[in-house]
Order: sequence, then structure tokens, then C-alpha cells
Amino acid sequence: MQDYSDATLYQLTLQLAQALQSKGLRLVTAESCTGGWLAKCCTDLPGSSTWFEGGIVSYSNQIKQQHLDVKLSTLEQFGAVSEQTVIEMATGAVNNFDADIAVAISGIAGPDGGSAEKPVGTVCFAWADKQSAFCNTFLLRGNREFIRRQAVFIALDGLVKKLASTEYYA
Repeated sequence: MQDYSDATLYQLTLQLAQALQSKGLRLVTAESCTGGWLAKCCTDLPGSSTWFEGGIVSYSNQIKQQHLDVKLSTLEQFGAVSEQTVIEMATGAVNNFDADIAVAISGIAGPDGGSAEKPVGTVCFAWADKQSAFCNTFLLRGNREFIRRQAVFIALDGLVKKLASTEYYA
């Protein structure tokens, strides 16, 4: 079973910091269901201002539209918890802020708010840079805190893997 402890999140954030610094890149986060937890992990590290531009907690659809360029039509057609929305969140973040890479998270952490189509634990992620974006959706299990903790882990892990990819060029 995967370890989602604070120590693991800290180690992943250290890996991310090292990868960003080695490439001279800056990160921005666009979070919904994690409520800034990912940004907190980044700013827990001393010196994070050299690689972390900042983050936006876009809990409401209005904030997603105004600050991340998520289209109303996307929200109406697919909903806030969708791959289409997180791609627009991530690309909006990387384009609207002084950053090279972004991650976006939107999900249903519960305990309510789920549906048959999108049950509690559905969390969508997107990782973007100036050239491309990719996304993934996970069905996470556990209570609200554990779903959010897993989401932070997945976001960090995805960033580390993206930066380690031989296909990634700044």
C-alpha cells in the first residue's frame, strides 16, 4: 500500500524542488478540492520562492473562470470535476502567472456531493507547461482528509515524473 504520510509528501516535494531548480523552472498550482494543501507542501520548504510562483484555490466556478480562463461552456457541459476543466485550469494557470509548469486538481472529496456518474473520491488532475497538457482521473477511497492527501500525493508525483521525463524540455 502506498504511503501518503506527511514525511512522504515532504520527500516528494523535495524531489520536485530539486527537479525544478535544476531546470530553472517555476511552478504554479490551481487547486480546488485540496484547498491549497499542495501549495502548503511547496511553501513548507525553505527557499521555495526560487521555484514556486504561487497557487490559487479555485473552489468556486467563478474563480475558475475569472483567474484560470475556464470557459463557462466547459463547466456547463462537463462540470467542475472533469478532465476538460482541469486542463483549462492548468493551462490558464501557466499562461496567467509567471510560471513554466502548472498542476490543477478538482474533485469530490466528500463526504457528500457525489453522484452515480461522479462518486465521492473522483479527482481529476492536469499537468501543463507552455507547450502541452495531459490529464488523468482517479477514483480515490477513504474519508475526506485521506482523499485530499492522496490527491496531493498524485499531483506531486505527476510533477516529479513529468520533470524527470526525457521528453520534457523547458
